[in-house]
Amino acid sequence: MAEAKASGNGGKKKILLNAFDMFTVGHLSPGQWKNPKDQSANKDDLEYWINLAKLLEKGNINALFLADTFGGHETYEGSLDNCIRRAAQWPVRDPTIPISAMAAVTKNLAFGITASTSADAPYLLAKRFSTLDHLTKGRIGWNIVTSYKKSAFKAVGLDNPIDHDLRYDQADEYLRLLYKLWEGSWADDAIVKNAAEDIFADPDKIRQINHHGKFFNLESRFIVDPSPQRTPFLFQAGTSPAGSSFAAKHAEAIFVTSHSPQALRPKIEKIRQLAEEAGRDPASLKFFGTYTPFIGRTEEEAQAKYEEGLKNASVVGGLVLFSGWTGIDISKVPLDDEITSTNLTEVNRIHSALDNLTATSKSIPKWTPRVIAQKSAIGGLGPVGVGTPATIADELESWVNEAGLDGFNIAHVTTPGTFEDVVELLIPELHRRDIYPLESQHGLTAREKVYGFGQARLRPDHIGSKYKYDVYKED
Repeated sequence: MAEAKASGNGGKKKILLNAFDMFTVGHLSPGQWKNPKDQSANKDDLEYWINLAKLLEKGNINALFLADTFGGHETYEGSLDNCIRRAAQWPVRDPTIPISAMAAVTKNLAFGITASTSADAPYLLAKRFSTLDHLTKGRIGWNIVTSYKKSAFKAVGLDNPIDHDLRYDQADEYLRLLYKLWEGSWADDAIVKNAAEDIFADPDKIRQINHHGKFFNLESRFIVDPSPQRTPFLFQAGTSPAGSSFAAKHAEAIFVTSHSPQALRPKIEKIRQLAEEAGRDPASLKFFGTYTPFIGRTEEEAQAKYEEGLKNASVVGGLVLFSGWTGIDISKVPLDDEITSTNLTEVNRIHSALDNLTATSKSIPKWTPRVIAQKSAIGGLGPVGVGTPATIADELESWVNEAGLDGFNIAHVTTPGTFEDVVELLIPELHRRDIYPLESQHGLTAREKVYGFGQARLRPDHIGSKYKYDVYKED
């Protein structure tokens, strides 16, 4: 899909849509596995991912965006038990494994994979993503996260999470090291394939990277030859001050969430401002908001799907997710008390998730445990839409216009169910409004699908470009 921008359609922006999923049972709407039509408990069957990829390709969805974690949510009641009991993002499997199978049955669908700068050694992550970029012909994106859960850090042998802002300092060095490997180690013409002289690659055109930083040390040539994009398309989530600064420097797309466009717009404008101050084109940063729809051919059908979702929702599972994200053990807060930062029981958290609770709206004048119990079990506190394709399309356009979004990560409630409704009902309506194409140019990389044909590599104004082979200088 070409870069989202106004076209000859009355000044409307083209909308980018990603499908938002996770290799787990209860992603943002825990409890739906109880619905006999839902197959989220069967994601360990490769056929689930193959069928999903085919569906998303049919709908010309930009990318499948896969969340991930390597530790459970244990803030609620100070225990992991209800996370396990309610399947609230538990169990969780490795999202990189099904990618090759999905790539084999699609030509255009891109894949955004979440991976943490706190878990993997930079060299190993670089090798894995370069390999996937090769196998998918450049359709790979990386959703950069820094991780925050004690359970996750303990799982990889660390006693406690690194301080929030220091994690972003570490992530900044992590990215600079990866740019050196991806962009600076190999010349484009290092592979010569000279059979007569028995030379496959020219060692003089593969540079050793010598990195000695505060957090990482590495002395090595990169073992993987340049993939179609070299650096995967870079997503990032988080709108805290440290996260915003990091996004303005490194991210090409930013995943954001809020319950109202008015609360979200200042955060988007701030990151664009920071990007411009860093010498980047602020319009080159693309913002995707989370959105969970219930779509029906009639309002009554949509409402019936919503009621069914509520019937199967795990309220406790939703509170487990909320407590894990915000660091507030909501089980200890009286039902109608307003929640503030004074309720914090865990300093390691997603700062932007707690920030969202300070922003109220007409629909949510005050955040209390009672309100959160109603909101958190469907859509993970993000916006939820209920209605016909026209109603949902109106809401998406409103978010684009009022918040400054470029697209959406569409989360499922039931699967199959939500994504089928998006492809079969919503996308034709968006196409009718000339804001979403039914097909796009074949063979584009993940980056080209956003920026346009011929832009498979990092943009010249991106910080990673200063590490490209021909201009590389060791820090």
